[in-house]
Amino acid sequence: MEHKSYTFLEIKQKMVNYCVYQDRCHQEVEQKMRDFLLIPEAKEEILLYLMKENYLNEERFTRSYIRGKFYMKSWGRNKILNHLKFKGISEKLVRSCFEEIDDQDYEKTLKKIYEDYFSRQKGKEYQKRSKTIKYLLSRGFEYEEILRVEEGLL
Repeated sequence: MEHKSYTFLEIKQKMVNYCVYQDRCHQEVEQKMRDFLLIPEAKEEILLYLMKENYLNEERFTRSYIRGKFYMKSWGRNKILNHLKFKGISEKLVRSCFEEIDDQDYEKTLKKIYEDYFSRQKGKEYQKRSKTIKYLLSRGFEYEEILRVEEGLL
């Protein structure tokens, strides 16, 4: 495959567009810059420019990621945290941004998923419970939260 060569300014503009399209984290931007043959100084300069001009903002990225994964995909906090850590976001930043999820929404979502999943299970009561708990854990909900919601449903 032939690589088209771009000027520094074209690459810089491409990276701005990449960040404007949706919030990105540093890791995604650095990954994208690997597509272009840039010397380390040039990469550094682009990164600093993106941060200075607020195209690249790790906290904003984290907040929008948390909102998206919870409100669109109904992921629990643990799954969101693990995915963000994998993207190189610090646990401290993630935890400070979890306020993006309203506690009542969290409980409501957990309750709804619990009821829906539980009602579709076959078998004895304890088997349905254990399958449901396992499922919710895989969606990233915390064990204590699951038990708390379950208690309210029994």
